[in-house]
Amino acid sequence: MEITIMVALVISLALFFDFTNGFHDTANAMATPIATGAIKPKTAVALAAVLNLLGAFLSTEVAKTVSGGIIKEGSDGIQITPEIIFAGLMGAILWNMITWLKGLPSSSSHALFGGLIGAAIAGIGIHSINFESLLQKVILPAVFAPIIAGGVAYLCTKLAYTLTSRHDPESGSKLTQKRGGFRTGQIFTSSLVALAHGTNDAQKTMGIITLVLISAGLQQPGSGPQVWVITTCALAIAIGTYSGGWRIIRTMGSGLTDVKPAQGFAAESSTASAILASSHLGFALSTTQVASGSVIGSGMGRRGTTVQWGTAGKIALGWLFTLPAAGIVGALTALLVKTGVVGVIIAAVAGTAAVTYMFLHSKKSRVGHHNAVEVEEAGQAVQFRRKRKTVAASRAKDEAISGIKDEQVVSDFKHEQVVSDFKHEQVVSDFKHEQAVSGIKGEQKDGLS
Repeated sequence: MEITIMVALVISLALFFDFTNGFHDTANAMATPIATGAIKPKTAVALAAVLNLLGAFLSTEVAKTVSGGIIKEGSDGIQITPEIIFAGLMGAILWNMITWLKGLPSSSSHALFGGLIGAAIAGIGIHSINFESLLQKVILPAVFAPIIAGGVAYLCTKLAYTLTSRHDPESGSKLTQKRGGFRTGQIFTSSLVALAHGTNDAQKTMGIITLVLISAGLQQPGSGPQVWVITTCALAIAIGTYSGGWRIIRTMGSGLTDVKPAQGFAAESSTASAILASSHLGFALSTTQVASGSVIGSGMGRRGTTVQWGTAGKIALGWLFTLPAAGIVGALTALLVKTGVVGVIIAAVAGTAAVTYMFLHSKKSRVGHHNAVEVEEAGQAVQFRRKRKTVAASRAKDEAISGIKDEQVVSDFKHEQVVSDFKHEQVVSDFKHEQAVSGIKGEQKDGLS
């Protein structure tokens, strides 16, 4: 197989991974505003898609970490080959599809790193991994980021409920709490999360494509992603986001805790802050882990609510197994592609068959925007004021329609009265007729006797 064909195959596979990353991570930004009714489901995923697209152009620090930080660039050139990258992507995609099918918000980032590391170790050797960079920019952020984000969300939720608490000044009894303003705030905080997601996750695929171009000798080592790479990756993750990962939105929106507007606002604020900070520092952070930690922290911060620790435990197990599971698949694929062209074809066919099977299996229990999260008055919580003229015209129209309906009701009532009177007269007439006939028959009998 020619190197150019292999490079084209790897780029196509990388863009498909970017697509799966998009629908896998839609829940990070939009699960909570959908759950609280701040934004309609289809509007939410469309907004997230646009902002992911824009966010992908804002920074390339994470892309540089992926392309030159995890896998060593040797003094005589890159140590990794397009075949190894192909194997790593296969492990990442299959793990993404499995966790999507189960509705588990696992980390697409760690699936990608696990697949690449497993493939590199099996195909080249353990010396090809930069473990210092792996520890500093992947492992440590994976451990501390969700804990920090959860703690910040917990404090923000406590603060939000304390500042907006309303009590009667005389009796001290609790009054009706008015926190609808947080729904409006969620539109902006969830948008910020989507924008931040684009600055972090879209760049991982940019880094992969840059890595394969460097390994094929088509780009200088140490250089950043090219403009066409940035553009195609931004489009791929945006399209994936718009398709919506409704299974994971269900888990994030209602499977972990009962999310209220103040909680959602706090969770999204802490998630966006953590992601933007990590993007600036070049940390390849798992946005899924940060978002999940924030949702759990907000659930703990609201009095009277509970966190579904069973679901949280399943998510944590998914996080724990992501790196090794994707690494094992990547390593097995790397061993297969080392056999040559036939091995690459077998791996590609097997991977395509597995993805197709999981997609068809998902049709048996379809989850979409209509049943992902049950919310009362979804999308109606936030209503912006209309202009006075529009409101006056609407009221006049409503009054005119009401008047027409009232006249119609009166007319129908009068018609019913007329019909009723007519029927009554008919009954009386029939009764008198029957009496007359009965009297004639009685006289005839008397005459005969």
